[in-house]
Amino acid sequence: MKLASLKDGSRDGKLVIVNDSLTRCTEATHIAPTLQAALDDWDKVAPKLEVLAESLSHDAVPSMRFHEHDALSPLPRAYQWADGSAYVNHVELVRKARNAEMPESFWTDPLMYQGGSDSFLAPRDPIRMADEAFGIDMEGEIAVIVGDVPMGASLEEAREAIRLVMLVNDVSLRGLIPAELAKGFGFFQSKPSSAFSPVAVTPADLGDAWDGGKLHLPLRVDYNGKAFGRAEAGVDMTFDFPQLIAHAAKTRPLSAGTIIGSGTVSNKMDGGPGKPVSEGGVGYSCIAEIRMIETINGGKPVTPFMKFGDTVRIEMFDKAGHSIFGAIEQTVEKSKTA
Repeated sequence: MKLASLKDGSRDGKLVIVNDSLTRCTEATHIAPTLQAALDDWDKVAPKLEVLAESLSHDAVPSMRFHEHDALSPLPRAYQWADGSAYVNHVELVRKARNAEMPESFWTDPLMYQGGSDSFLAPRDPIRMADEAFGIDMEGEIAVIVGDVPMGASLEEAREAIRLVMLVNDVSLRGLIPAELAKGFGFFQSKPSSAFSPVAVTPADLGDAWDGGKLHLPLRVDYNGKAFGRAEAGVDMTFDFPQLIAHAAKTRPLSAGTIIGSGTVSNKMDGGPGKPVSEGGVGYSCIAEIRMIETINGGKPVTPFMKFGDTVRIEMFDKAGHSIFGAIEQTVEKSKTA
């Protein structure tokens, strides 16, 4: 089952079911007005949505053309957005770029930060920033939306709580991160609004690509129309989603609608730090990583962070070559208030 929130002038959009080919959709507002409302009463609502999805697949209900540009992020705002760093290779490279040592515990205890969740960008919204000097970077990630998770949840409880899977562009401002973290109180200004894929998908709809904790498909990141990243999401993921969810719920319950991110999808693949797609590697899901590789190989970074006019596209395809979640496609623009 694929769910989306269409723009309708409200903050939270209207809930629709989208067909597998992402070409048509049907309104589900008679079952639940918004995705959050559906998540709040998932056990009762989900079976009704599944029936509607089946009817849509047989053209048995009124439908309309689905345009990804009309979609908000599936949850345009959420009660909580917690982003992990499940791909420790990424953490290691980015910390090296900041001349920061990585504690050994990072391989056994997940990193996680609590991001702003009150104003997610739509998947085709521009990334508006006041200054290129902020060091604007994209981060291609996977995320899950959970139902209610009790405090101290077991891994099995965490796994059972996963309701939906989607993609993320977790925008980072690399130029602001070092000074902000040096204060010892975490990210805030350096982590602006994120964007999520047009469609969120139930785990069952992912077939054998989903193993209950990881999504085993390449994440495609294109930068200014060229292949930038093709990292395998199921490879080098040190912590799977049940582990990340249980980590987040160690000292607090998680409310239905909480989003948990994987962190930047990152592969070593060749046993080293990885290679660009142009050199036969799987590339990178953020610019910070390729800058670190350039520093390792040549003594200094060459690739600049994103400039006004640059565009990133993040998407994932099934084994038959069909887009699963639709595409996040964003262009960096100068803020009109700057």
